[in-house]
Amino acid sequence: MRGGAGFGDGLHMVRFNRNAALLGALALVSGCSSIVAHRGYIAEPTLMQTVHAGIDNQQSVEQLLGEPSFKSQFGQPTWYYVSSFTRQQPFGTPHINKQTVLAITFDPAGNVASAETTGMEKVVRIHPDSDKTPTLGRERSFLQDLFGNIGQVGAAGGSGGGPPSNTGGGS
Repeated sequence: MRGGAGFGDGLHMVRFNRNAALLGALALVSGCSSIVAHRGYIAEPTLMQTVHAGIDNQQSVEQLLGEPSFKSQFGQPTWYYVSSFTRQQPFGTPHINKQTVLAITFDPAGNVASAETTGMEKVVRIHPDSDKTPTLGRERSFLQDLFGNIGQVGAAGGSGGGPPSNTGGGS
């Protein structure tokens, strides 16, 4: 066995281990990156600015912007085009970073009455207080709910819960 051959093999192993460790660390770091996603309508600012009150109607708006994200169900007819960008950390919940809402209101004849664009200033973040919804009434356990009605059938009417008798005094 030559002395140089063992040193050369060791050098290759060191390089291989270093490269493998570098690739492993890179794979771990890339798995920790956040996910950015787009949800809803793809807002094109140039198209959104071309909707004008008194000029456009429902048909021209639909041809220009497409089908809205949703339409109002009550009150004055309004179409909403909602676009949002979310960011999600690994194993986390998505959070809205940017949101644009175009609300187009129509008059009874179907013509555009107004077009308003809003952003993040209208987003409300809700933080529930607990995992339990408070209710009115008694606090009952599962077993009380399960066995609580035993013996209660027919007790309120006093007739024992049987079918009503048809023995009335008639003519």
